[in-house]
Amino acid sequence: MSQRIRAAPSLRDRSALLGNTPPASGRSSPFGGSIYHPGGGQQHHHQNEHRYADDLEGQNDEALDGLSAKVKLLKDITIGIGNEVRESTIQLSQMNDIYAETGGILQGTMRRMNNMASRQGCRWLWYIVFLVIVFWFFMVVWWFRR
Repeated sequence: MSQRIRAAPSLRDRSALLGNTPPASGRSSPFGGSIYHPGGGQQHHHQNEHRYADDLEGQNDEALDGLSAKVKLLKDITIGIGNEVRESTIQLSQMNDIYAETGGILQGTMRRMNNMASRQGCRWLWYIVFLVIVFWFFMVVWWFRR
């Protein structure tokens, strides 16, 4: 997954970048010895430095793989959010068109109702009052019977 750039051997030498390697802690160490068996010595020092550098490089690769996976996950989430926003925008636009159409229908209905009311006089008002009283009566009966 990660691509390394091949550099000159002087750039690959981690001891120049990291300075002295840490002292042995008694546990398994990439330096070839421990405080109980200090047999690491100087003959393996050069080999151990490369082993330590390779261990660090492996840890860096693992961290890079983990970060790459997190970046891919964030990218997928961002793409999903973008798709959801696009779909929501389309739905809102369609709803806006539907509400505008419904408003036009209601305006036409109110206009026709006003025309009818002006032709019939006040009789339609009494019909509406009667319907409201009947509806209110049924609501009160339903409320107390619950």
